[in-house]
Amino acid sequence: MTIPLPKTAVDWTALRNFAMLRGQLRVSLTPKCNEKCWFCHNEGDVPPPFTHLYRDVLPREREMTAEDFLNVLGGLMNAGLKRVYFTGGEPLLSPLARPVLTQLPAHGPDTTYTLITNGTLVRTHQEWLSTTALDKVKVSLHYFSDESLKAIANTRIGIATILDGIEAAREMFERVELNTLVQRENEHELPDILAFALDRRLPVQFIELVDTDFNTGRKGSAIGAKGIIDHLRTLTTDEEVEVSGVGQGRRIFRIDGIEIDVIHRELGRHHVGQCGTCPVKSKCVEGFWSLRVDHAGGVQPCLLRDDLRIDIRPLLADPEQIPAIVAQHVSAFTEGTL
Repeated sequence: MTIPLPKTAVDWTALRNFAMLRGQLRVSLTPKCNEKCWFCHNEGDVPPPFTHLYRDVLPREREMTAEDFLNVLGGLMNAGLKRVYFTGGEPLLSPLARPVLTQLPAHGPDTTYTLITNGTLVRTHQEWLSTTALDKVKVSLHYFSDESLKAIANTRIGIATILDGIEAAREMFERVELNTLVQRENEHELPDILAFALDRRLPVQFIELVDTDFNTGRKGSAIGAKGIIDHLRTLTTDEEVEVSGVGQGRRIFRIDGIEIDVIHRELGRHHVGQCGTCPVKSKCVEGFWSLRVDHAGGVQPCLLRDDLRIDIRPLLADPEQIPAIVAQHVSAFTEGTL
C-alpha cells in the first residue's frame, strides 16, 4: 500500500499515544534464520520453515541499506517512539547488523534498544556487539535439550551453542532476558528453563502460542500457560496482573527480585480503533502493540493484515517525510478509516 504525502498539518496524536502506551518499534534486519522454528511468524514475512518446505515461496527481497534503517529509525524515534527492538529472522545473520547496531542514534534515559536473537551467533559477534549502544539482549530459549531443539527448530545446532550465546550476552550486557513460547514439545522443560533463568538472575517471559497462517498444521502443539503459572505459584506469592497499555495482558511474578512474565490470553487483549471492527479480529490474540519496519522497505502495524503494510521505499531519498507518513497511517488505522 502506498499513501500520499499529507497535504495538511500532520496529527501526531495517535502515534504519540501509541508510544506513551509502551508500543514497540520492531526493526527486522533480515528474514533469514539458521533455525526453522515451526511457529515462526517472521515479522509478517515468509518464515524459514515454510521456505524450507516450498523452495519457490521466498521472503521479500532486501531493499533497505544500513543508512536507510538508521534514517528511518532516527525519524521515528524523534516522532516519539522509544522502545526499539531489532529482530529478524535472526538479526545477526544480516550483513547490516554491524553497521546498524554500531551506529545507533543517541538516545535518552527513556529510550531502549533491544536485540532479539536465538543466541547462536552472539559469541561469534561478541567483539563488535560489545561496542554497541544496545541496552538489552533478549534470547529466545524455547528448548532445553538437543532433542527439544531439533523437534521445535529443526536444526542440527546443539543446545550448548545457545546456552553459550546467553553467557556471551551476559558478559557484555547488564540486561539479558529470555523468552519462551509455551508448547507441547517443551512443556516438560519449562521448570528447567525457569530454574536456569533464576540461577543466573535473568528475567524470562513465557508466551502462549500465536496462531498464524503458517502454523495451522501444528495446532496440537499449542497449550495454555496454566501449568507454568501453577508452578510459579509454588515458588512465590508475589503476583500481579497487567492489562493496561497495548498488546496482551500478562501475569507478573517476582522471585527474589527477578521478574517472570506470563503472556496469558485469558487476561484479554488491548485493541485500538479499527481493531474493534477488524475482519480478522477473531484470529488475533495480540491487538495493536508494535509497528514493524522490515528489510524490504515496509511499515506494518499488524501481522495479520498484510493489506495495511505501507511501502516507504519511494521516500528513502527524503527520509524526513517518513515519520509524517507513518503518523498519518497510524492515525487512520486507529480511527478505523483504513
